[in-house]
Amino acid sequence: MQKEKVLLSGNRVSGNLHIGHYFGVLKNYVELQHKYKSYFFIANWHGLTDRHDTSQMRDFSIEMLRDWFAVGIDPEVATVFIQSYVKEHAELNLLLGMITPVGWLSRCPTYKDKVKDIEGKETINLGLLGYPVLMTSDIIVYRAHHVPVGEDQLAHLEISREIVRRFNSFYGEIFPEPSAVLTKTSKLLGLDNRKMSKSYDNCIYLSDEMDLITKKIMPMVTDPARKRKTDPGNPDICNVYSYHKVFEQSEETLNEIREGCTQAKIGCVDCKKILLKKMSEFFEPIHKKRSELTDDYIIDIVKEGSKKASERAGETMEMVNKAMNLIL
Repeated sequence: MQKEKVLLSGNRVSGNLHIGHYFGVLKNYVELQHKYKSYFFIANWHGLTDRHDTSQMRDFSIEMLRDWFAVGIDPEVATVFIQSYVKEHAELNLLLGMITPVGWLSRCPTYKDKVKDIEGKETINLGLLGYPVLMTSDIIVYRAHHVPVGEDQLAHLEISREIVRRFNSFYGEIFPEPSAVLTKTSKLLGLDNRKMSKSYDNCIYLSDEMDLITKKIMPMVTDPARKRKTDPGNPDICNVYSYHKVFEQSEETLNEIREGCTQAKIGCVDCKKILLKKMSEFFEPIHKKRSELTDDYIIDIVKEGSKKASERAGETMEMVNKAMNLIL
């Protein structure tokens, strides 16, 4: 059965989640949790590779978990935990570091991109270079078969597969080679047509109330060539229409909106009001669920999830230590 296959994914802690995160990642998690034995975790150790200020780490972690549970990740179905609560990640990371060539790590696309942005080589830390090793440890400590990724992340997963092959060649077939589960991703742009990013302040967050969302949506730029309501528009270059495509599930309604724009039957303000109605329907259950999730409840849930994760990780490390002759 596919349900017996293990799937794992983690997210770095970086603040409140926005709708780009939902349509790009979380929506897939909600669907995949019912297909596989799923482990989802807060990757707080990974967040330390480029951040030394941890003052907001706790609050960000709780808010991220609140968003996860509010959109439908079910701790009764999937195991949800905190990376730093499961020490086996660090133990396996140490052992994998003993067999991973430095050349593999320095050629990693993520590492090369990060180094370009860093001034002064002395600020490049070991954690950044060894990021793929810890990532591999995160995956294989649960003997995971699948990792949900977009096509742009396949190269990173291949490093994990190489490390697994190297380990298995030295010590026996302990780990399955993790394979990618290619997930549907939505290239949803920010409110200003740039990449949706906290640093650009162009996001709609899952925690935003509808009054604030309305204030963000109404000034959005539409087709710049459409000066008046009577001018025909081009939905294909309109960011508002790209939002319609993710929030509106009815192809018939989408076609009506497209026709209304191209034939100047509806204006841009009307188009935005239609979008806001669909967004209100989307956000209402999320906001209701978020309001019900107390900090104490969230912490209790992830403590239990971390215990469950530790059980499987512990089984793995016993196998690893025996294979490597580290247990007398």
